[in-house]
Amino acid sequence: MALELKEMCSGLGFPEGPVAMNDGSVLFVDIKEQTLARLSTDGTVSVVAKIPGGPNGVAIGPDGAAYVCNNGGVYSFVPFGPDEITVPAPIRPHYLGGSVHRVDLETGAVTQLFDSYEGKRLIAPDDIVFDTSGGFWFTDTGIEDAESTRYGGLYYASIDGKTLIKAATIPMPNGVGLSPDGKTVYVSDTVFGRLWAMEITGPGQVKPGPIPGMPGNVVQTLPGYQWLDSLKVEADGRVCVGTLFNGGITVFSLDGTTEHVEIPDMFTTNMCFGGEDMQDLWITASSTGKIYKARWPRPGLKLAFTA
Repeated sequence: MALELKEMCSGLGFPEGPVAMNDGSVLFVDIKEQTLARLSTDGTVSVVAKIPGGPNGVAIGPDGAAYVCNNGGVYSFVPFGPDEITVPAPIRPHYLGGSVHRVDLETGAVTQLFDSYEGKRLIAPDDIVFDTSGGFWFTDTGIEDAESTRYGGLYYASIDGKTLIKAATIPMPNGVGLSPDGKTVYVSDTVFGRLWAMEITGPGQVKPGPIPGMPGNVVQTLPGYQWLDSLKVEADGRVCVGTLFNGGITVFSLDGTTEHVEIPDMFTTNMCFGGEDMQDLWITASSTGKIYKARWPRPGLKLAFTA
């Protein structure tokens, strides 16, 4: 599959977490610039809120506010290669620890909901999705460097800040999404290039995989050196995952087959569906600081809440 891409904006720091809004604009975070921003239909970009650390993923909640995963500055951003694209590096001079925030889209007011679980600071919250009951799943990405690895996890939380449940431990969870029937939660495992499928058995509860240590069932693991980033689900249940190094979108069918859609960016981190038929696709081409728009051949899954 080849997409006809339209460049909607450029000159961004490291965009992520796009959300299609009801008025045709796109909400997104800029991890490098530490902002929640809005891309208008005329191509202008405006800052909604400053979020120190590393705002990483966004979803609209049942109250119409934006809920933002913040990785706490777990990455620094450095130029790479002859074209000096912007890439994240495991250098953390200003790392704050992870958190989850609520942002009032009218006023830009930022409220912290969570920054720890059972007395331990969250590592680096990354991606987020709401279910129809108004609760949200989010991933807390682990940390890996030359000397050690800290596993991350999948969590379930409430917007009142009272409920936070750890559903599973996963080496480096990144993207998260729900199946059309709401009975399965999908998580991409970055450095393994693997997509997990976990059966939801209750709020914040998932059925573990068949082998001890498996958080769920493996949909597929990509060959070679391909990392997986954030994800969105199609209306028919296919899972589209931003793919790093082999820049593009990998489409996972639930029988384990995959299709790679090339995007001209080594760090194609995320995408979102929108438009009346849910076939408009916005793509964050993060290392080149761009957002593209394209037409997808199939409709994306409508999210539980929009604004």
